[in-house]
Amino acid sequence: MTLWRDTGLVLRVQKLGEADRIVTLLTRRRGKVRAVAKGVRRTRSRWGARLEPFNHVDVQCYTGRSLDVVTQAQTVDAFGAGIVGDYTRYTAGCAMLETADRLVAEEGEPALRVYLLLVGAVRALAGQERDPSLVLDAFLLRAMTHAGWAPAITECARCAEPGPHAAFNIAAGGAVCARCRPPGSVRPSPETFQLLDALLHGDWETADAASAVTRRDTSGLVAAHLQWHLERQLRSLPLVERRVTT
Repeated sequence: MTLWRDTGLVLRVQKLGEADRIVTLLTRRRGKVRAVAKGVRRTRSRWGARLEPFNHVDVQCYTGRSLDVVTQAQTVDAFGAGIVGDYTRYTAGCAMLETADRLVAEEGEPALRVYLLLVGAVRALAGQERDPSLVLDAFLLRAMTHAGWAPAITECARCAEPGPHAAFNIAAGGAVCARCRPPGSVRPSPETFQLLDALLHGDWETADAASAVTRRDTSGLVAAHLQWHLERQLRSLPLVERRVTT
């Protein structure tokens, strides 16, 4: 029996038998891990509530035949308390967790950058200081950058001609110049391109000043670009409530 310890964020849980759960975590050193938490669905469980989605925990496990088994769990950050009571933040957070789960496909492979991005984004959601839609879109853009899917914003995705450009094409990889523009390309506003760039590079002053229409259009492009590369729709993304004020 091999014991190991790591910090991780709970991505999802599944029922197992009458009292157990399978917990999926994204950890700092081991990447994505699935482990059995025995007895945590019993009302007298002392630490079952710590292994809920959005919670950042320090876990100790031992290696099993098919799944590892959780033996200890200590709360590092109880992010769920600032998220689950707010539908807008909760749906944005669920989309983040599902995206991280999809991007880190292989279990046991280190994914430190995605882990750090996710913890920072969930912390920002729980802090309730920024619009959750902006936090979600910033996370998705940066996560896609890590995966090699970042959309071209300030140069043409096909010929690399410096912008600004007026058209955007998901299949082409982002912004496209007039010469390379494929049929069916959309023409976002200049403000939408500015917001995409601001979210990707952490310019929150520009992002916070964006209008409701610009935020909505930007969210649509980000979601479409992500799901094109994932080749399947995220179940949680259509549920995200885009509630912003002008």
